[in-house]
Amino acid sequence: MRALLDTNIIIHREAERLQNEDIGFLFNWLDRLKIEKCIHPATVDELNKFGDEKAVKRMNVKIGNYNLLKTVAPLADAVKNVVDKLDKTENDRIDTQLVNEVYSGRVDLLISEDKNIHTKASLLGISGKIFKIDEYLEKVSTENPGLIDYKVLAVKKLYFGEVNLSDPFFDSFRGDYAEFDTWFVKKSDEISYICYQDQVLSAFLYIKVEGAGENYNDIVPPFPNKKRLKIGTFKVTANGYKIGERFLKIIFDNALINKVEEIYVTIFDKTSEHERLISLLEDYGFSYYGEKVTGNGTEKVYTKPFFKGNITNKDDPKIGYPFLATDTDIFLVPIYPDYHTELFPDSILRTESPKDFVENEPHRNAISKVYISRSHERDLKPGDRVVFYRTGGYYEGVATTVGVVESVITDIPDVNTFIQLCRKRSVFSDEDLVKHWNYQPRNRPFIVNFLYVGSFKRRPNLKWLIDNEVVADVNSVPRGFAHISQENFDNIVKYSRS
Repeated sequence: MRALLDTNIIIHREAERLQNEDIGFLFNWLDRLKIEKCIHPATVDELNKFGDEKAVKRMNVKIGNYNLLKTVAPLADAVKNVVDKLDKTENDRIDTQLVNEVYSGRVDLLISEDKNIHTKASLLGISGKIFKIDEYLEKVSTENPGLIDYKVLAVKKLYFGEVNLSDPFFDSFRGDYAEFDTWFVKKSDEISYICYQDQVLSAFLYIKVEGAGENYNDIVPPFPNKKRLKIGTFKVTANGYKIGERFLKIIFDNALINKVEEIYVTIFDKTSEHERLISLLEDYGFSYYGEKVTGNGTEKVYTKPFFKGNITNKDDPKIGYPFLATDTDIFLVPIYPDYHTELFPDSILRTESPKDFVENEPHRNAISKVYISRSHERDLKPGDRVVFYRTGGYYEGVATTVGVVESVITDIPDVNTFIQLCRKRSVFSDEDLVKHWNYQPRNRPFIVNFLYVGSFKRRPNLKWLIDNEVVADVNSVPRGFAHISQENFDNIVKYSRS
């Protein structure tokens, strides 16, 4: 297996001071999987044009650690057709050469944070072979559970004063904000959300509620008066575990609790780390608003309206998340106890131990999850609401969780495609997925991609569901997706809040 590494990956890896902690996780996996690390001759040329002469000499010494491609693949006709109108600069043409090596089959995959490279990969139909760092880490950590010898601990709330400010994790913030250390110390008695991996700080979040009278003189155009939630400090080291989505859920939960009208963040876009965070925020409905100018430079401002009516596109429920459209179908669907809390850690029952569900799996942290079904009812649409019922009988079976459908995938051609579609966000191992696929050859499973919205604080059991005519009787618990009415759904929500 040969992996081609983009120029920026090499620069970050071989810099005198590690600028991107994700690179360490990436190279660790490449080494453990015995994947050959390759570089393109064009990358060597780019490195030699680097502005720092000492850095150039240092990197030239370290190039020997990589396999330099001896020849360059001729540009394929399909690649020529795609890039004809895209390539405007020399950097564009170098990106094309790297993509062409993958398209031509000379290397198995390419790892790059460059948006243009991923755009070209999509147009050429080879997105499955070209990865961003976090995408690749998620892929290999899911495919190789036996090689994972560390744990990602559950997200914890700590006072700033309990967190080690000298940790190298914060170096990137110091590079962005000259006053960072002073600001951090002054926050010593305020709450932060943190996550450690193998005793190394890997994620940090600080959020702040701001009243309508807050001063925003440094933001252009000026903010109108609103109650807001500010994402003050947000950084996640890519490790394949979807901690970024887990932190987003925390942000949205706090926005709901504090009844804010808008969420915003100010962020530089100088590094791949910044770009990755911006991309995640945009996926969930944040959009560019304006700029904030300070002595540290010009930051971009991104905002997300936060109110029930913000459902602008039911086909993409992430945009309005966590709010639900009210004119979509609603389904009740069962989930077995063995898989319930594995998929929904926040819906854990009082009889279960949180220690059994340490968040070291991508599907536990992800907002976007996978449900596998053989239900006769397959006519679900994006935006439809789903109530998950944890099976268990008359008193112990309970409705615990609500989600919203992102997409439905039927007519899956083969088991390999099925595994690929499920692997990252499902509770099942590859072996389990094969068993699911082969269980009923005449009725192959289909996939529902959905967003986890929330857990009911008070869970109606099967007796309540029967008494309130959501389910007809004990023998009528759905085996697949079953329609329920808006009135049924409203009664469940009302009960859960009582």
